Amino acid sequence: MIEIRWHSRAGQGAVTGAKGLGDVVSRTGKQVQAFALYGSAKRGAAMRAYNRIDDKPIINHAKFMLPDYVLVIDPALAFTDNITENDKSETKYIITTHLDKKELIAQIPELQDKKERVFVVDCMQISLDTIGRAIPNAPMLGAFVKVSGMFELEDFLESMKRVLAKFPQKIIDANMAAITRAYNEVN
Repeated sequence: MIEIRWHSRAGQGAVTGAKGLGDVVSRTGKQVQAFALYGSAKRGAAMRAYNRIDDKPIINHAKFMLPDYVLVIDPALAFTDNITENDKSETKYIITTHLDKKELIAQIPELQDKKERVFVVDCMQISLDTIGRAIPNAPMLGAFVKVSGMFELEDFLESMKRVLAKFPQKIIDANMAAITRAYNEVN
């Protein structure tokens, strides 16, 4: 089973991102869960969203997980939230930040021994440039596709177009640009 934990603030699209990823994964025949846990439901409050992916039915509905991937879409939460909580020796971290990887790791002691498993990308700037708003979920999906290797980029984009089909073409195109750019810029 693959488990993914999203660290975000309400209003940044983590729930939508987790559900979008769930929709894409479900089209591959795999079983998937996408859910979130909120404290305060106010915009800007710290929150977490989750995905589970498996080939067989998922009967675990608990929030506790040992994540394979930790996706941090709010830059400040890398410093204030316990992003390494319950991690495994192979957990990979994708963190949105304007800092380069070396600078980020130097500022977060918990990541010192995980350097080879930390990936950075500026999802905020990418979303501002492509979508016009600081909604970093689409760029994070692009970074996840690259780091996880679960999908070919073109296949993922085609599936996401179907997920976003209810939106105007302008929004779909902006999200495709955000996903593609983050896929290419994550390091």
